[in-house]
Amino acid sequence: MISELTAHIRKFSPLPADADAILADYIELRTFRKKEMLLRAGHVCNANYFIVKGLCRSFQLSEKDTEIINHFAIENWWITDYFSLESRKPSEFSIQAIEDTQCAVLYRERQDELFDTLPQFERYFRIISQRALAAALQRVMYIFGNTGEERYEHFRASFPEFVQRVPQYMLASYLGLTPEFISKIRAKRNA
Repeated sequence: MISELTAHIRKFSPLPADADAILADYIELRTFRKKEMLLRAGHVCNANYFIVKGLCRSFQLSEKDTEIINHFAIENWWITDYFSLESRKPSEFSIQAIEDTQCAVLYRERQDELFDTLPQFERYFRIISQRALAAALQRVMYIFGNTGEERYEHFRASFPEFVQRVPQYMLASYLGLTPEFISKIRAKRNA
């Protein structure tokens, strides 16, 4: 699993030939079963999770105990609660495996040491963090500036792999829609 991570990093930042061996000293490989929690709301987030194989979601519960999904992650994506990870305060989010998932886990207490040992990894993290922020801002723009149908169509066109793998009720939550609304959109498209 380390080689998948180094291959991904090399798309953004050059690495030395011995990068696999270096990362193996800092990264823990973990497998999570479908529906298993990587992080529970109310606990401090202690790690970044790189998805090698599988699918995860980050969500919180509303006052009415409705799940509000704020992030999905598939292969070659990271998932964490950056606020909790950096502030050391309890998370408001839970992170859960939607499918059986294999992760390369970078624990917070090892992160700075890894950055010192392999500065290219810090550069890589900066680039992916900037991209994640840009994607989050774009999502807010789409949520508030587009109709439900436009949000669904944009997501479907941009991330077809998610539409095939994510249950409809989760996709609806992420897009701020109801599952019934998505069913109507899909029926209209197939008519």
